[in-house]
Amino acid sequence: MAADPSLLSRLEKIESDFSGLAARMADPEVAGDVEAYRQLATRYSELEPLVLAFREYRGCRVELEQAREMLSAEADAEMRELAREEVATLESRCEQLEARLRRLLLPRNPDDDRGAVLEVRAGTGGDEATLFAAELIRMYQRYAESRKWGFDLVELSESEIGGIKEAVVNVSGKGVYSRLKFESGVHRVQRVPATETQGRVHTSAATVAILPEAEDVDVEIEEKDLRIDSFRSSGPGGQSVNKTTSAVR
Repeated sequence: MAADPSLLSRLEKIESDFSGLAARMADPEVAGDVEAYRQLATRYSELEPLVLAFREYRGCRVELEQAREMLSAEADAEMRELAREEVATLESRCEQLEARLRRLLLPRNPDDDRGAVLEVRAGTGGDEATLFAAELIRMYQRYAESRKWGFDLVELSESEIGGIKEAVVNVSGKGVYSRLKFESGVHRVQRVPATETQGRVHTSAATVAILPEAEDVDVEIEEKDLRIDSFRSSGPGGQSVNKTTSAVR
């Protein structure tokens, strides 16, 4: 299995850019510019997984070439068999790493690193649908806890039997949206409801919506764009009445 020259060339360019970002972030002048540093750090964190994977892949290719050289130079039959097994293992590993690199090179959704707003609403199925919606919320909560994400309830509407008619949750953490975005849609379950007395199977549904968390935007207003009006009292009231600014807008 030969390495793809165009892939290697592209990855080497990305690695060079990554090293350049690290050098710029170490520059005291850049470190003093909060916005510039934030942009560099964001790009650095985007490239880091790809560069680390590339370095692992490159190391695998070196090991593979060494194993092949050993195989071609070895005369002992037993040692040749061991070398052949090592080559096969490394070829498989390098193929897996190359496939991972190609996935990492795919265009990313700019919202992938953000948190997410999770909305769950009971659908068809009456009370059983609200119980199903509650189970979905608990499932997402346990998943968030397992990944050390924040899970903050914003809105909650419960049914009379302890189910959930509607819930809105802020899920915070790095990469939350990329992990949850494919959960959007209608979720269905077929089972005998706890509310069913005759043992019949019912189909219940709940809808899930995943929205990227809104990005914080700093708005800068220059002083020249401000209009400030001040007012003073009039009429009787002492000498300082007409000298004191008593209202500003």
